[in-house]
Amino acid sequence: MKLKIISVALIGLVIYSCSPKIVLPVVEARTETVADVKPTLPPDIAEGKSIFENNCAKCHKLYDPKSYSRQNWIPILYDMQKKANLSDAEIDKVLAYVSYQ
Repeated sequence: MKLKIISVALIGLVIYSCSPKIVLPVVEARTETVADVKPTLPPDIAEGKSIFENNCAKCHKLYDPKSYSRQNWIPILYDMQKKANLSDAEIDKVLAYVSYQ
C-alpha cells in the first residue's frame, strides 16, 4: 500500500513539474510624479521669467530665484537694470517672478 501511495505521489510530482507554467504578462504602470507635472505660471509671472532668462543670461549664469529673498533681490535687480537696459515695468515683472515662490 505504501508503495502505491509513493508511486502515485511521484507520478503526480513528475506530471506537475512537466506541465507548462502560466506566466502573466508584466504590464508596466505609468505613474506621474510631481516632478513630471509642470506647473503653469500666471501670465505676469511668465513674462517676468521670460525677461529674466532672456536679458540676465546674456552676461552671466542665471541664479535660482529661490536663492535670495524678495528683499535681497530688490537691490540686485535695480543695480542690474541699467546694464540690462530694462524699464521699471520690466524690472517689476522680473521681481514678481523671482519672488513668486
